[in-house]
Amino acid sequence: MTIVPLVFTSGWASGINAYGVVMLLGLFGRYGGAAAVPPVLERTDVLIAATALFVCEAVADKIPYLDTFWDGIHTIIRPIAGATVAALLASHHPGSLGEVAAGAMGGATALVSHAVKASLRMAVNTSPEPASNITVSLLEDLAVAAVVTLAIFHPWAAASVAAVLLVAGVVLVVLAVSRIRRYLQRRRERAAARAAARALRAVASG
Repeated sequence: MTIVPLVFTSGWASGINAYGVVMLLGLFGRYGGAAAVPPVLERTDVLIAATALFVCEAVADKIPYLDTFWDGIHTIIRPIAGATVAALLASHHPGSLGEVAAGAMGGATALVSHAVKASLRMAVNTSPEPASNITVSLLEDLAVAAVVTLAIFHPWAAASVAAVLLVAGVVLVVLAVSRIRRYLQRRRERAAARAAARALRAVASG
């Protein structure tokens, strides 16, 4: 079997929720008999760590502004996770795709999907209420779970869905650019206001 669709799908999903991908693949491999999953992802320590981090992300991802901070520190983590999972898949299925090529595909796909996710979250954060953050986060979690599950049983169909979602996300980012710019401007203004307030307090206390 070729693992190209599974590599692409896992890369896309890793860019959105890398810990969820590792957790789901490990669970499918350990308890669902999924032959495509590398044994290392089925290890108890890997599953425990992935699950704990998934819970942390599930909480942080639903809090306005904290989600953007979380995305920021995962700009490196998610692509690395996508590349690592892809390389493990390739090593588990030698001959269909080299580990370096798989890692490059998984990492690049994860980087693009992460950029889309982070950009859209910045646009969502321009809304003053938290309901939109929670809704978007839940939709992302459900999409990752559904596409990864589909990838285990129908990898080409899952890759097609992931490709459509990736393209749709890029289009949405383009449409949301102006909103993101306004959000960044407000952040700069708040930072400047806080700095001015600190300076005034320092002068008053001196």
